[in-house]
Amino acid sequence: MNSRVMTTPTSLTYEIAAVLRTEILRGQYRPGERLPSERDLAVRFHSSRGVVREALTNLAQLGIIDIQPGGVRIVPRERAHLSILGHLMKLDNPPDPQLVDQFLQIFGALSVLTTRSAIQKASPDQLTQARELVAELDRQANSFDGMHRAWRELLEFFKSIDKNLVLQLIGNDLKAQFVDQILTLGIKPDLDETVHNMLVKDLDEALRLGDAQQAADAIQDYSDHMRVFVVSAVTARQQRKVDS
Repeated sequence: MNSRVMTTPTSLTYEIAAVLRTEILRGQYRPGERLPSERDLAVRFHSSRGVVREALTNLAQLGIIDIQPGGVRIVPRERAHLSILGHLMKLDNPPDPQLVDQFLQIFGALSVLTTRSAIQKASPDQLTQARELVAELDRQANSFDGMHRAWRELLEFFKSIDKNLVLQLIGNDLKAQFVDQILTLGIKPDLDETVHNMLVKDLDEALRLGDAQQAADAIQDYSDHMRVFVVSAVTARQQRKVDS
């Protein structure tokens, strides 16, 4: 960025923060290394030191820098805040397959926890309602969009029974940073019919019996299948990009 292209201090603050955030997340600065001084950054971005200071404050709120009296130092990624994940997802198109894999592992784990807890708490009427949602999932076997909607409704129903606020908030944050980015890739997993039938059968039986562990296992199987498909698709797209 060699010239000032924004017209207001606020918009310039966001631009400076975005440029520095990308450089930090791409590893242009090592953990523990100092960023250039406010004065040097102000010269680089053709800005005031006050605007640069605001941009640095934004980065500190992400947990990727530490502002100290002696200067600004880079914080290791593993000590940053959850909100950097969305920015990491957007660094490349397609996103890093390893990061996608890690997202999906956590989504699966959260879904399993919610399912197990919900069925342990569910009333007989709620278990019957859940079985109706599983039946709808089965009816949508030939439609990716329909299956996606049916799974979402089933998991939302489990959340409404479980009422674990911490899990819900973590899940909401992860979805906000992940789902839209993946949907833009247009990846639509094709669940094998045999696998689908087994999942529906196991899940319906678990709900009929009120068996929380069996239901959790069925959700885990589904999550694992989707994870393998999505990660493979993202990896293939990344390879095509490299080869082109």
